[in-house]
Amino acid sequence: MKLGIVGLPNVGKSTLFNALTSAKAEAANYPFCTIEPNVGIVAVPDKRLEMLKDLMNSEKVIPATIEFFDIAGLVKGASKGEGLGNKFLSHIREVESIVHVVRCFEDENITHVEGKISPLDDIEIINLELMLSDLEMITKRLQKVEKLAKNDKSYAKEYELLDRLKEGIENNMPLRHLEFTEEELSIIKSFNLLSSKPVLYVCNISEEDLLSGEDNDYVKKVKEYAEKENSEVITISGKIESEISQLDNEEKKEFLNELGLEESGLDKLIRASYSLLGLMSFITAGPKEVRAWTIKKGTKAPQAAGKIHSDMEKGFIRAEVINYMDLINTGGFTQAKEKGLVRLEGKDYIVQDGDVVLIRFNV
Repeated sequence: MKLGIVGLPNVGKSTLFNALTSAKAEAANYPFCTIEPNVGIVAVPDKRLEMLKDLMNSEKVIPATIEFFDIAGLVKGASKGEGLGNKFLSHIREVESIVHVVRCFEDENITHVEGKISPLDDIEIINLELMLSDLEMITKRLQKVEKLAKNDKSYAKEYELLDRLKEGIENNMPLRHLEFTEEELSIIKSFNLLSSKPVLYVCNISEEDLLSGEDNDYVKKVKEYAEKENSEVITISGKIESEISQLDNEEKKEFLNELGLEESGLDKLIRASYSLLGLMSFITAGPKEVRAWTIKKGTKAPQAAGKIHSDMEKGFIRAEVINYMDLINTGGFTQAKEKGLVRLEGKDYIVQDGDVVLIRFNV
């Protein structure tokens, strides 16, 4: 899973990225300190894996991972080449969803590129630039498809779809707000349009506001906006996340307890990202390793097996399946089988979150 961290300059993108990945992306109080996208791979926190490792006496744990792309700050006119312009926009096309960091704190020592703190204005600037970039791409494709459709009627559907996309953007509507059929979504996906990607808004707030447990006025406005477009919102404090990133696991637990926090911003971000993209994890477990595999909710057993290896999907016979908690409570596969808790599932079985799966296949 690839997520692009975006936002206006000086909203806390690189600070968040450093905290999440413990990377050393340069963080500075001026625009464009992130020129090339910094890429960091983050392990998805999953307590189930350690529990299964202890049970199975496995040699190692391999968690699911998320790739975070810290992408350079955007300014007005980026779609026309202002700031880093299309260089920025080309990097966003590579990710599956957008993590939009919005500044919801006041600090006179940190400048704002627009001269004032206004989260909704910041959101509108980036949305507009994404839509303008999409409009340029759609217009070019429309011109090409219009010519092709004169001699080949198979292009008629694509032309109609492109025309609808163009109309939506001209009415100031990000493409993720529009409804499409499965066939249309498949075509749109091939275009890799920026405003069609799902968005998770991350409100970067002060340490005081986070510990208060109440949303400040800036956050409330972002939540009202996000609710209208069915996007998710989480709040984090970049300052606190920076401190947490320097601690080991035990110190991190103690620090969170002292602050009265149940989880870190990273945990919230990953959970919200999974929800946004409709993702979940199933598990394979044995003496060598316990491993989590990320799949879309609703994935059937053969396609889940294909995540492990393509041969498993091609030669899928059946899957032996047990919920991870049933496996832990019974003390192992042998005991679970004796109690009839290990099920044999066929090609139509929809894998569930937390399933421990053993694939039987033949190629």
